[in-house]
Amino acid sequence: MKEFKDKNYWALILGGSSGLGLATAKKLAKHGMNICIVHRNSRMQEEMIQNEFEIIKRENVEFKSFNTDAFKPEKIKAVIETLKAEFGKEQKIRILVHSVAKGNLKPMVSTEKSVLKHDDFALTISAMSISLYNWTKALYEADLFREDSRIISFTSEGNSKAWQNYAAVSAAKVTLEAITRNIALEFAPYGIKANCIQAGVTDTSSLRMIPGSDQIIKYTLQRNPNKRLTLPEDVANAVYLLSKDEASWITGTIIPVDGGEHLS
Repeated sequence: MKEFKDKNYWALILGGSSGLGLATAKKLAKHGMNICIVHRNSRMQEEMIQNEFEIIKRENVEFKSFNTDAFKPEKIKAVIETLKAEFGKEQKIRILVHSVAKGNLKPMVSTEKSVLKHDDFALTISAMSISLYNWTKALYEADLFREDSRIISFTSEGNSKAWQNYAAVSAAKVTLEAITRNIALEFAPYGIKANCIQAGVTDTSSLRMIPGSDQIIKYTLQRNPNKRLTLPEDVANAVYLLSKDEASWITGTIIPVDGGEHLS
């Protein structure tokens, strides 16, 4: 059932050309939500990405994409001005999904590799967490959110566990959760709900960038009570549930979507 059909709902997905963001775009489109994806990819990746976008378009929803830097204020402003001009008064954003991965996976101590520096932390935290606030604030000020809108960000178990080479990303995830909670609190009077999904270990390009990812996968398959990794579609299903009218009273939470992985 395309429950969002003809409601003029839009999903704005930051980092929607792969992984959790792309799976979410496909899921929401299947239910009739219009999709706008902001992504940053090279020309070499363009054909593959456009093939994925064609799958979304075949759901007969409106679709827009911007291959641009989602972290630069002038680029954010340009995207929002374009959307405001094209949406008119009727079309608004129902859900903002923050699915960006841009950070440093360096060790703190090493005699062989480059180590984390202050700027590495600053770049990672800015891109993977503060950018959520920047987009939320810009969309709010442009009056692009619907009266009952949802914001979803993605965290990981690295929010509370120390993993090798993950210090900067771990710090970003903790910051992302704090920002999500405060958005839920301070934007509540304007009908905005904000939640963070803690996805289980998912075999994405982001995971493969982490040194020792093969060992993480092996350990997770043993540890997870359902004996499989989390799929991007599992996370997309949870985003869909949180986008429904019935989820309007859920806000300010960190929700594990991991098949019980966090239990042990």
